[in-house]
Amino acid sequence: MPSRDFSLHGAIDLGARQSAARKQQGRQAQPGGADAGAGAATGQYVVDVTDQTFNTEVVERSQSVPVLVDFWAEWCGPCKQLGPILEKLATEAAGKWILAKVDIDANPQLGAYMQQMGVRGIPFVAAVVAGQLLPFLNGAAPEPQVRQAIDQLFEALRKEGILPDAPEGEQPAGAADAPMADPVTQRAEEALQRGDLDGAKAAFEEILAADPRDSRAKQGIALVDLSKRVQELDDPERTLQEAAAKPGDVQAQIRAADVEMISGLMEQAFERLVTAVRGTAGDDRDTARKHLLSLFELLPPDDPRVTKARRSLQSALF
Repeated sequence: MPSRDFSLHGAIDLGARQSAARKQQGRQAQPGGADAGAGAATGQYVVDVTDQTFNTEVVERSQSVPVLVDFWAEWCGPCKQLGPILEKLATEAAGKWILAKVDIDANPQLGAYMQQMGVRGIPFVAAVVAGQLLPFLNGAAPEPQVRQAIDQLFEALRKEGILPDAPEGEQPAGAADAPMADPVTQRAEEALQRGDLDGAKAAFEEILAADPRDSRAKQGIALVDLSKRVQELDDPERTLQEAAAKPGDVQAQIRAADVEMISGLMEQAFERLVTAVRGTAGDDRDTARKHLLSLFELLPPDDPRVTKARRSLQSALF
């Protein structure tokens, strides 16, 4: 499993603590105690973390209990979907792991550190165990998938001896009341987790063949197609710069909208394409319109962002 030892401000020598920390891993967490700090206002198992408190609340605490770190921002729609799921699962886990929330806009050092790790979009979740950073989730996901990912993470950590085995008969962290996914859906989600886009798409198409109305399968296919398009881009940052320099180039706007969607800037992507529809005619206008409609498939049809963008599209067309 990939890992990275780290410490903000160089305040803690994590590498030297690794062996001692593993001896302590059987201890119960002490959330809400003397080291609760900024977490006191947000709950016993969910803490707000800042540039100043990160070492204490995350790095030091991870010596005795795993910490999942949720990097988010107020403007990020997917963050608002994933955050409540993580908070619910942290509460259910009752101290088996702690959730630390980092607002990257309010904490620029942590936001910059995340970018240095090569993370381009949020929401992003890292696991910190005994001072080791493990990149974990990038992007939002439904609750069953998040539960499954957490279970798989902790199972892998136990197999590597980083975490002690769970007591016999105890459910994995986050497993309470988890609905059973059908085998094809599980296969699709597992393929997505390991980056097998073709395998995921084939599974989602199998689901749609059985039920053409399955909205989750449609969203899955739309996500796979979006991911493939963005992977083909040489440099997402340069794609955005090119779109800014060529406001009348519909293909440049489409590529930029894809980058924004994969980064969680959905409303910005929708507005970009509505503007392209409003400012063009003929084939270009139709191309921008169709691409915008394809991006709507990434969200539930009743999502307020889709509803708002549909109204804007109607206004631009008529």
